[in-house]
Amino acid sequence: MLIERVDDAEDPRLADYRDLTDIALRRVTEPASGLYIAESAKVIGRAVAAGHRPRSILVQEKWLADAEALVSAHPDTPVFVVSAVIAEQLTGYAVHRGALASMERPALPEVTDVVAGARLVVVLEDIVDHTNVGAVFRSAAALGADAVLITARCADPLYRRSVRVSMGTVFQVPWTRLPEWPAARTLLHDAGFHLAALALSDGAVELDDFIAAGHERVALMLGAEGDGLSRRAVAAADSIVTIPMAGGVDSLNVAAAGAVAVWALSPARHR
Repeated sequence: MLIERVDDAEDPRLADYRDLTDIALRRVTEPASGLYIAESAKVIGRAVAAGHRPRSILVQEKWLADAEALVSAHPDTPVFVVSAVIAEQLTGYAVHRGALASMERPALPEVTDVVAGARLVVVLEDIVDHTNVGAVFRSAAALGADAVLITARCADPLYRRSVRVSMGTVFQVPWTRLPEWPAARTLLHDAGFHLAALALSDGAVELDDFIAAGHERVALMLGAEGDGLSRRAVAAADSIVTIPMAGGVDSLNVAAAGAVAVWALSPARHR
């Protein structure tokens, strides 16, 4: 390993890790710099296993052995060893998950490549909460969705919190970004998908009735927190679908609603 002990939070070698709690800043700087931050040995390990290359690792002395295992396939990766105090000064929070890694951000694949062979894909429109994005990816991986497609204004699945909440499944589930509507609709229709918008509407069908219709390939559309899907997205949909509710509740958190719908629509359940 290339072990480098650093005792100054302003050291330019640590620039990738500076101000990690500034979401607005990181949303701009990480994609522009071609990087993302993976947190914890488990998540870093999953990223490396998915073929992502680490630029560097930041670790405290007591977790150095873990870092050695993480970069065994990339021995030229610098491992910066810092104290807990320096780590907090640098990142803006108390780092207690073992390690951070600055990872090279892979190029996004084409939509057609991501959905090739898929039967159930999840479409996220303008979901801005990184926790919800990570939770949707975790549900997609666990419950049987084949891919996730996100709009241009959707939160970054590779942002540190999204990755952590997803338990690293953002490296497991194929994903990419969609163009704007109606171009996205054309792409998905050309690939053979029936677009199902999860939304409240007088003309909506209940989830069980939609499943009974037997659509072979489904793109499940989930909208932003609060406002839900945009009018353009709903207009692009082939069906509007609702989850029946009880207890005077009219809707669920988007990640919870997505989990219910993915479980119900999963091709594995209907073989």
